[in-house]
Amino acid sequence: MSAGRFRRIVTGHDANGKSTIVEDGPPPRTRRIGGDEGPIFYEIWSTRESPAPIGRVCSEPAEDGIVLAPPARGTRIRILDIPPEGATLAGRTTAEGRAHFAEIGAADAHVAAPSRHPHMHRTRSIDYGVVLEGEITLLLDEGETVVRAGDVVVQCGTSHGWANRSGGNCRIAFILVDGRFDDELQGDFK
Repeated sequence: MSAGRFRRIVTGHDANGKSTIVEDGPPPRTRRIGGDEGPIFYEIWSTRESPAPIGRVCSEPAEDGIVLAPPARGTRIRILDIPPEGATLAGRTTAEGRAHFAEIGAADAHVAAPSRHPHMHRTRSIDYGVVLEGEITLLLDEGETVVRAGDVVVQCGTSHGWANRSGGNCRIAFILVDGRFDDELQGDFK
């Protein structure tokens, strides 16, 4: 898979109830976040309720821009191309980190300094991350691990960050499911 080249294929039903392809093309919403060294977000699909409605033709709810978290009671799937970290990331301030997450509607998800990485964040969701190409380091408050192509991370509403120290692009798919923190983990999320 090369950077930026993949398809989103959406299925549905024809007038006779037979399955059919209703969309086949690149993801309709793609955006680089955080300047030239930032990740590219490829928004694939989202739902706004569970169980999700299934009609003759499924349609994705309209959204403006890129939003980090899944919709309330919904899901989101996206693919990210995360380039190797540049030197400018190391000197990023807390305000710059918060601004980075504000670009994706999630300034409140940013974990303020002191943290292990300028892009540490926490969302009220269960996130399944599947590395498709390359490798990336998952950073937690305590510990880290390198995640390689084929590995799957189940991220359970924890403070975390992603550091691409590999020297090459990392392509990772995320499936996000809206969640609810237990009272003792609620923290700043109200």
